[in-house]
Amino acid sequence: MPTRRTVLTAATSLALPAMTATAATPATVDMPHLPWTRQAVIYQVNVRQYSAAGTLAAVQADLPRLKALGVDILWVMPWQPIGKLNRKGTLGSYYSISDYTAVNPEFGTLADAKSFVAEAHKLGLKVILDWVANHTAWDHPWATAHKDWFKLNAKGEVYAVTFNEGQPGAEHWDDVIALNYGSQALRTAMIDAMKFWVREVDLDGFRCDVASLVPTDFWVRARRELDALKPMFMLAESDAKELHTSGAFDMTYSWDLADEVFKKIGKGEAGEPLLKAWLQRQPAGYPAHAYRMRFTSNHDFNSWHGTDAELYGDAYQALAVLTFTLPGMPLIYNGQESRLTKRLAFFEKDAIAWGSYELTGFYQQLIALKHQHPALAAGQYGAPVTLLEAPAGVVAFERRLGVDVVRVAVNLSAQSQTWQGRPLKPWGWALS
Repeated sequence: MPTRRTVLTAATSLALPAMTATAATPATVDMPHLPWTRQAVIYQVNVRQYSAAGTLAAVQADLPRLKALGVDILWVMPWQPIGKLNRKGTLGSYYSISDYTAVNPEFGTLADAKSFVAEAHKLGLKVILDWVANHTAWDHPWATAHKDWFKLNAKGEVYAVTFNEGQPGAEHWDDVIALNYGSQALRTAMIDAMKFWVREVDLDGFRCDVASLVPTDFWVRARRELDALKPMFMLAESDAKELHTSGAFDMTYSWDLADEVFKKIGKGEAGEPLLKAWLQRQPAGYPAHAYRMRFTSNHDFNSWHGTDAELYGDAYQALAVLTFTLPGMPLIYNGQESRLTKRLAFFEKDAIAWGSYELTGFYQQLIALKHQHPALAAGQYGAPVTLLEAPAGVVAFERRLGVDVVRVAVNLSAQSQTWQGRPLKPWGWALS
């Protein structure tokens, strides 16, 4: 368990008044993003585990609390029916979809989905739905009606999604079968299914599962046709640069920061030098307009890699501060504001134990900082990072956009430090 820390105070987190930047938007703008995304915070909703009920209605009842927390975009994991054939566990994986245009009875009805999105919009929240375009459940009707829409083995049979077949460490997703994007009819059907949810429930965008396994030109077409209905916000579960340069997606995953830096810091294998080296490589070939999602956890990290306490120990909150102050969009996984202390089961019911919501104030102040300072905006709208002098063990940087300046110092060590005359506790930080 990480040691408990006092949450940020107004004196440390909001020392500068919020200002309107006077600098012009950089000339490198290649892809505009919707205004409501530019200083947004995204929050992931795992409907099954969000409450004891595990329904959309139960999440809807909690929307006022999420609004008070300050988040802007709700990413809802797939709410469609789950396949029964070759299902994993008792309840199956959200990512094994048997009907793209229906709601899983476990979660509610189409009317519940409409009500959920309408209430979120009433509160000023946006909603994006997790979309699984690479594969379906074995018992999706397409598997019998349109066999040519699927990848087939040498015998002409559909088969489980497989990676590195015949090699050591081969990976099999036994509950799903892969779609064949050589079929133009499939492409049209998939886009029509996405359009269904925009028309029926007024979605604001999609988070697209394993986006790099689907041809980029499909996503380009999908984005164009969806935007014609309503301007979309598109998040790819990928770090492929071409998903940005093609104009298909607004945001991709920053696995590099989470896997290559944060996890090593959490294990005590590295600290300030590793983060500085990562910062000096940024933007690492991504276009200026690329939003990168910064995170410490998500459904995959929590269920398969470990809890925040397991992955980061006492470093957790310091690393969370970095997700909010480095260029990009920060993600909060449901339960983190209550210090989620268990790995949520993926194929069974395993509700979050919400407890005292002890990190609510911590996150509220970070979200307020993100909202109030244009320098902290994502993509081309925010300021770059300039490293500042700091003692060993401390990473300090500045983001400056016109008259708006935010300075950040994070102690990535278990020893007390001092930065610019300000004491930093072990794994402490200063924001000004």
